[in-house]
Amino acid sequence: MKSFKDLREFLQVLETEGQLLRITEEVRLEPDLAAAARAINQVAGETSPAILVNRIKGYETAEVVMNAHGSWPNLALMMGMEKNASLNQQFFEFIRRYEQFPGKMEHRDSAPWQEIVIEKDVDLFALLPLFRLNSADGGFYIDKACVVSRDLDDWDNEDVQNVGIYRLQVKGKNRLGIQPVPQHDIAIHLEHAEERGEDLPIVIAIGNEPIIAICGAMEILYDQSEYKMAAVLQGSPYPVVKSTKGLDVPWGSQYVLEGRILARQRELEGPFGEFPGQYSGCRNYPVIEVDRVSHCKSPLFEALYLGMPWTELDYMCAVNTSVPIYIQLKNEIPEVVAVNAIFTLGLIVIVSTKRRYGGFAKAVGLRVMSMQHGLGYAKIVIVVDEDVDPFDMKQVMWAVSVKVNPAGDVIMLPNMSIDVLDPASQPEGMSHKMVIDATTPISPDTRGSFGQQLSNPPQTDEWRAKLGTMLKELRK
Repeated sequence: MKSFKDLREFLQVLETEGQLLRITEEVRLEPDLAAAARAINQVAGETSPAILVNRIKGYETAEVVMNAHGSWPNLALMMGMEKNASLNQQFFEFIRRYEQFPGKMEHRDSAPWQEIVIEKDVDLFALLPLFRLNSADGGFYIDKACVVSRDLDDWDNEDVQNVGIYRLQVKGKNRLGIQPVPQHDIAIHLEHAEERGEDLPIVIAIGNEPIIAICGAMEILYDQSEYKMAAVLQGSPYPVVKSTKGLDVPWGSQYVLEGRILARQRELEGPFGEFPGQYSGCRNYPVIEVDRVSHCKSPLFEALYLGMPWTELDYMCAVNTSVPIYIQLKNEIPEVVAVNAIFTLGLIVIVSTKRRYGGFAKAVGLRVMSMQHGLGYAKIVIVVDEDVDPFDMKQVMWAVSVKVNPAGDVIMLPNMSIDVLDPASQPEGMSHKMVIDATTPISPDTRGSFGQQLSNPPQTDEWRAKLGTMLKELRK
């Protein structure tokens, strides 16, 4: 396991492993930073490095990092694994650590982000190197910050303190818009605050070490602490420092914005280039006022490009989306083998499972639809046999091709809830959903003419190892 004190330490590891690209020429905030982050995934694909820029036109000291989580090697190194660890290996290692939850929090008295404090005339435009990620964005967005909140009705319960990642539109010098969709925990905190007629205190932490960003993007249960999850993922207590309002803030953050979500106030927010590969519309969302900003002496600003998949967001929300679904499903259905929810924030979920009896796979698919992830995101669930690797789309497409009879293996679920950003929803936030049973029928289901399935010839495993060694020698 590996813990990182801050983002800079993680970047040092990436650089040592050939996974950090320093851009030394002078660049513009727009359109160069977004274009470079978009291009690196197109050029390098699944092995894309992070990008660090420290010569920005118009700025003397600004540094911006993008794509820190943007590849399988970067995610493996974040976990302290070999950078060539496969997606399958990362999935099961993530499960092994997740099952040790909860870990512990380490409360510290001070942090580097307290070095410089601005309490008067806060101006986010002057403090942060803000830029648009896509040309038709409605404004500047902070899109890779951890937002910390607590329930005013249960303030001292650190287990329901939430750390989440939400898009934040900069609307004024100290004014932000936030998108807290109903499926997110912060929406519960905001509802309770507004019932009391009170603002909701929050902290916005920018430029964090990599594990807490992964946890902030996870769909864990309401009473599961992201900090205690980060502790088990890194193998040591997670360090935090109290904000002035009593919220726990990651010790390693670069910028910390303290403020309030204003009770019962809504303003238009958007449009923003979003994860489905389209711009979102404009909607009335809550408003934040920032009262105080703290930061390190030489802070790193971190942003995330998202648009037409695949981008950093798709890597960042891959394993950490799949594993909570697996754990929650496995607790009820022990036959489940693996879960793949890596595509477009899990709008498609692929489940590999053993079957107890005929019709069992359909029940598994329906259970996914009623889980936390299913309520907000899962639109299509594909269920495959236990010997089909759900992360290998060649195997999945084979199973769908030869084992699905649409007359009996497709279940349509009308008018279900879905994320409002799904462009196919009609009306917004509502969609028909589908379960596809791509498993081999077993008794008492006798449909089809499935004979004995082919297996590999004898000695295949031995030859795979032998040829693998020979290929490594050939490519040296």
